[in-house]
Amino acid sequence: MNRAEILAKVIAVTSDSLDVDASELSEQTDFKQLGADSFDLLELVTAFEEEFEATMDDDQLAAITTIGDAVDAIEQAL
Repeated sequence: MNRAEILAKVIAVTSDSLDVDASELSEQTDFKQLGADSFDLLELVTAFEEEFEATMDDDQLAAITTIGDAVDAIEQAL
Protein backbone atom coordinates (compact mmCIF):
# COMPACT_ATOMS: atom_id res chain seq x y z
CA MET A 1 0.00 0.00 0.00
CA ASN A 2 1.49 3.35 -0.98
CA ARG A 3 1.45 6.63 0.94
CA ALA A 4 -1.41 8.12 -1.12
CA GLU A 5 -3.62 5.11 -0.37
CA ILE A 6 -2.80 5.27 3.33
CA LEU A 7 -3.49 9.02 3.37
CA ALA A 8 -6.87 8.55 1.69
CA LYS A 9 -7.91 5.96 4.27
CA VAL A 10 -6.62 8.06 7.20
CA ILE A 11 -8.60 11.04 5.90
CA ALA A 12 -11.73 8.91 5.49
CA VAL A 13 -11.45 7.48 9.03
CA THR A 14 -10.73 10.92 10.48
CA SER A 15 -13.66 12.45 8.61
CA ASP A 16 -16.03 9.76 9.86
CA SER A 17 -14.74 9.73 13.42
CA LEU A 18 -14.61 13.48 13.97
CA ASP A 19 -17.54 14.37 11.70
CA VAL A 20 -15.56 16.77 9.51
CA ASP A 21 -15.59 17.25 5.75
CA ALA A 22 -12.87 15.11 4.17
CA SER A 23 -12.14 17.85 1.61
CA GLU A 24 -10.93 20.07 4.47
CA LEU A 25 -8.29 17.54 5.58
CA SER A 26 -4.66 17.24 4.48
CA GLU A 27 -1.40 15.83 5.82
CA GLN A 28 -0.82 19.12 7.65
CA THR A 29 -4.16 19.02 9.49
CA ASP A 30 -3.62 19.00 13.25
CA PHE A 31 -6.07 16.79 15.13
CA LYS A 32 -6.38 19.32 17.97
CA GLN A 33 -7.42 22.02 15.47
CA LEU A 34 -10.29 19.70 14.58
CA GLY A 35 -11.35 19.71 18.23
CA ALA A 36 -9.98 16.25 19.02
CA ASP A 37 -9.10 15.64 22.66
CA SER A 38 -6.94 12.80 23.99
CA PHE A 39 -9.93 10.43 24.09
CA ASP A 40 -10.74 11.24 20.43
CA LEU A 41 -7.12 10.58 19.49
CA LEU A 42 -7.19 7.23 21.24
CA GLU A 43 -10.35 6.29 19.33
CA LEU A 44 -8.77 7.44 16.06
CA VAL A 45 -5.63 5.38 16.64
CA THR A 46 -7.76 2.34 17.42
CA ALA A 47 -9.74 2.92 14.22
CA PHE A 48 -6.49 3.28 12.22
CA GLU A 49 -5.12 0.05 13.69
CA GLU A 50 -8.34 -1.79 12.79
CA GLU A 51 -8.49 -0.28 9.29
CA PHE A 52 -4.89 -1.18 8.47
CA GLU A 53 -4.66 -4.34 10.59
CA ALA A 54 -1.47 -2.97 12.16
CA THR A 55 -0.31 -2.15 15.66
CA MET A 56 1.58 1.03 16.45
CA ASP A 57 4.00 1.21 19.35
CA ASP A 58 3.79 3.79 22.14
CA ASP A 59 6.55 5.99 20.71
CA GLN A 60 4.70 6.23 17.40
CA LEU A 61 1.42 6.99 19.16
CA ALA A 62 2.95 9.79 21.21
CA ALA A 63 4.27 11.46 18.05
CA ILE A 64 0.90 11.64 16.27
CA THR A 65 -0.42 15.20 16.17
CA THR A 66 -1.27 15.59 12.49
CA ILE A 67 -2.77 13.45 9.75
CA GLY A 68 0.71 13.24 8.22
CA ASP A 69 2.08 11.90 11.51
CA ALA A 70 -0.60 9.21 11.49
CA VAL A 71 0.32 8.26 7.92
CA ASP A 72 4.02 8.04 8.90
CA ALA A 73 3.21 5.81 11.90
CA ILE A 74 1.01 3.53 9.81
CA GLU A 75 3.68 3.24 7.11
CA GLN A 76 6.18 2.13 9.76
CA ALA A 77 3.70 -0.33 11.27
CA LEU A 78 2.88 -2.03 7.98
